[in-house]
Amino acid sequence: MPSIVVYNQLGAEVGKLNLSNKVFGVEPNMQVVYEVVNAERAAMRQGTHKVKSRHEVSGGGRKPWRQKGTGRARHGSIRAPQWRGGGVVFGPTPRSHRVKVNRKVVKQAVRSLLSDRFKNKNLVVLDKIELEDFKTKSMIAVLNNLKLEGKILIVTAEGDFNLFTASRNIPNVYVQAKQHISVYDLVNADVYVATEEAIKQYEEDLKK
Repeated sequence: MPSIVVYNQLGAEVGKLNLSNKVFGVEPNMQVVYEVVNAERAAMRQGTHKVKSRHEVSGGGRKPWRQKGTGRARHGSIRAPQWRGGGVVFGPTPRSHRVKVNRKVVKQAVRSLLSDRFKNKNLVVLDKIELEDFKTKSMIAVLNNLKLEGKILIVTAEGDFNLFTASRNIPNVYVQAKQHISVYDLVNADVYVATEEAIKQYEEDLKK
């Protein structure tokens, strides 16, 4: 069973935590991660793109000229696609871009990313993280204590207003409660900082 050092927010070691081998010791499957991220990004698309077809553009109620005798091509409406201001053929219409992904596949993607960060020593576990106020300098002090660099994802068991507000002006730092974190968020971070309670939640959700 793998284990990891637990720190406090001052950067001092306060103990060790045994991790589940089924969650933090699996062989990372990046193909599964790729499929889930693609599905999540597709679900972010609004799908509200729209063009007008020939029956939706205004005008063109009468035949522009008679069928025969003018020497010009036959036309029935000035709003046909070949006319300026006419309708668009096969243009985009509102639709959903969602791609179905099974829950087991999503869980496997999360296991893969957690195991990859643990294997590469990019997982930091804290006993807890609490700020007395929501000032940015308070959050910067915690990050300096832990000596963290790169894109940092801080995972908490519950939402924390002070923590979220103090970090939102710091580039490359994202704070979120565990239940609201997507696979896309996990992929977008180099280092995970998680509380012990958040780690236990992940193990409870992903052990099966």
